[in-house]
Amino acid sequence: MSPKNEVAELDQDVARRDKLRRLAEAGVPLFPYTAAGTHSVQEAVDAFSGLAAAELEEKAAKVVVRGRILSIRKMGRATFFHISDGRAKLQAYIREDKAGPEAYERFGLLDLGDVVAVAGPLFKTRTGELTVLCDAVTFLAKCLHPLPEKWHGLQDVELRYRQRHLDLIMSPEVGEVFRLRSAIVAHIRRFFDGRGYIEVETPMMHAVPGGALARPFKTFHNTLGLDLYLRIAPELFLKRLVVGGLDKVYEINRSFRNEGIDAQHNPEFTMLEFYEAYKDYFDMMDLTEELLTGLAVALRGGEEVPFGDHRISFKRPYKRLKFVDACVQYSGLAPSRFADRPGLVAFAEGLAPEKKPLTYGKALDVVFDRFVKDAIVQPTFITNPPREISPLAKTSRENPEEAERFELLVAGMEVANAFSELTDPAEQRARFEEQAEEKRKGDEETHPVDTDYVEALEYGLPPTGGEGIGIDRLTMILANRRSIREVILFPLLRPR
Repeated sequence: MSPKNEVAELDQDVARRDKLRRLAEAGVPLFPYTAAGTHSVQEAVDAFSGLAAAELEEKAAKVVVRGRILSIRKMGRATFFHISDGRAKLQAYIREDKAGPEAYERFGLLDLGDVVAVAGPLFKTRTGELTVLCDAVTFLAKCLHPLPEKWHGLQDVELRYRQRHLDLIMSPEVGEVFRLRSAIVAHIRRFFDGRGYIEVETPMMHAVPGGALARPFKTFHNTLGLDLYLRIAPELFLKRLVVGGLDKVYEINRSFRNEGIDAQHNPEFTMLEFYEAYKDYFDMMDLTEELLTGLAVALRGGEEVPFGDHRISFKRPYKRLKFVDACVQYSGLAPSRFADRPGLVAFAEGLAPEKKPLTYGKALDVVFDRFVKDAIVQPTFITNPPREISPLAKTSRENPEEAERFELLVAGMEVANAFSELTDPAEQRARFEEQAEEKRKGDEETHPVDTDYVEALEYGLPPTGGEGIGIDRLTMILANRRSIREVILFPLLRPR
């Protein structure tokens, strides 16, 4: 912001505070406790905008509507202004001869951004715009700073995220994204509740960080003198509940991973995780299709949704492709390169030395991340990844080097991850110990040994299918937003 603009804004701040003082001197309550209304702005627009001027006059419809002032157009002893509830705008019209000189003078102390209630009959202007003829305008809150210019003041993307309140005031479409997100979560709850699942809550602080391969955030509990970790996934606690006889459980949870920030990743994010006894990963695929296709139809009006330059089709069934086949198909590497295991490991080390892909399975994972993910647009189940990168999944019935696991890719993003859950406690302990050995070799994204979880498995986990779905990425797709920051109200930012 230029020094000239800063001075202008400071002058406006001073003027607005002076108007607040004058409102107080006029006996206007500055911070009222409540404000009655007959309609929201959206409700008034929906109910009356379709009526002709004569019909409005015949109905003599009167409303009390609350909203924020977004425009003021003064015409001598009368003023047109617009108020908004964040979803719709409604014009209001105040005349000195109708409201009275004192009330009209007080209206002059209002600014863009102030919150008011307007009361009076509805009519249509000569241009056909629905308008409230104000019997009264009630002051509800003062905006002490000037609003940014619509087309120039909120171009700084980081400013939009840092001051989300201004983003919501100036851009109603932003509010619609978060209303859609709320509707997605509500639909998910209805979906699982209707199938006999119960919603549960599990700890957000873990003594042993587990349930996924990721680096955790570390904290310290003073009273217990104990190192704790913010959860990277609720998986191990949810499976304990299945051991205990809660055969169908789900949690919509906040999780935390101490990793990079980009268009698809935020350090704290929201996941849906669900587990059902006596099922496997094939059942999870069917359930996932049912859930996501139902979401698209219910909330976006059909099985196809726009996303960037693409149209994503959630029409069932979704494509299914094995992990290794996907690597061969999309990497551009000759099949013989995958037969040369040491050569592929060396190739992957050159692609991603920071990941330290010291094994064939880790090398395949690097190839997959580099060449496959971005290439897959339509919903595709990528099945049977290497067993060694799937320490919580059962070994494939078809190939002992693979896991009974899938990732659902949509628009180049991993949206879901599911397993036929590993239920053998001895094998689970061995898998954890393999991971510990990889950590000793320098791999930071490994799963620690969790002996308490292994002991829980020793009481008997029935055959179980389990899955995690990223709510943020799912919202990105359904809302047609290319950055995760567009669908998280307050993404993590550096302090100013």
